Amino acid sequence: MDAAVVADDVSIEYRGSAVTRPVRAVDGVTFTLEHGEILAIVGESGSGKSTIAAAIAGRLGDRRADESTARRRIVGGRLEVLDQQVRNLPARSRRRTRLTGRIGYLAQDAGDRLPPDLTAGETIAAPIYARDRRFDRREAGLMVARLVDAVHLPLGVIEAGTWELSSGQRQRVALARALILEPELLVADEPARGVDVLVRQSVLEALTGLQRNRRFSAIVVSSDLREARALADAVAVMRSGRIIGIGAFDDVLDSPTDPYLKTLAATLGRPVRRPAPTSRRVASAVGAGAMASAPGKPDAVDDTQEDMP
Repeated sequence: MDAAVVADDVSIEYRGSAVTRPVRAVDGVTFTLEHGEILAIVGESGSGKSTIAAAIAGRLGDRRADESTARRRIVGGRLEVLDQQVRNLPARSRRRTRLTGRIGYLAQDAGDRLPPDLTAGETIAAPIYARDRRFDRREAGLMVARLVDAVHLPLGVIEAGTWELSSGQRQRVALARALILEPELLVADEPARGVDVLVRQSVLEALTGLQRNRRFSAIVVSSDLREARALADAVAVMRSGRIIGIGAFDDVLDSPTDPYLKTLAATLGRPVRRPAPTSRRVASAVGAGAMASAPGKPDAVDDTQEDMP
């Protein structure tokens, strides 16, 4: 594999109707994510960052998801994810299913949309049983327990109902579910959204720690530039559907010429703590605890609305 994600002049639209015209959400986006890298995508509400994330995760055009996701489609350019061409890939095809099985997707509102009739352990294990209903329950339980510990939750959470958890705990359960199949690529849309400021750092540290240990590639969408900088070494800044700056944080923000980039640089203020140096680089162009049981029904697909504040 040459790269985890290759986006070449990608454009995405919301389908029109009998009385409305199509709306361009992403317009000519180009970048490359190498294996083992984390790329942060930042921008204001409506910039297109959640739309490109959903496209990379293979979630566009799926009518089983929410209406907003089903209406979006790639209309231009080339998007290749884990060596699979995504544009025109049928939503219910085996190739799409195989691809999404290799991608962990943490939707913007994933923590708010956990199934209320399952325990946290059943929720995390759901993707395992969606893939193989006869998977060994003891092994699944061990996998769930290891992830619960990795996202800094007590093992007792496994037996708790999802409705009993705090927002921070629910978000970490959603993160564990996205990673339970050990994906090659994680797409996380606002991973700390709605999490209390006192536990937000714990969510971000869990994410960076898991990526460091498992070495998966990651796309992290954020409206908070400081959080993005704490998660990733490289950033793509979007505005009005286009990338207006991309590269290492310092390169993008030290001497900005675009007015929006100047505003971002000014709001960043003093540097925040960044991850330990790695060999990651982004080549881009602008343009044992409890045993998890099988859930009573397949886990619902999480999708996000575009760039909620």
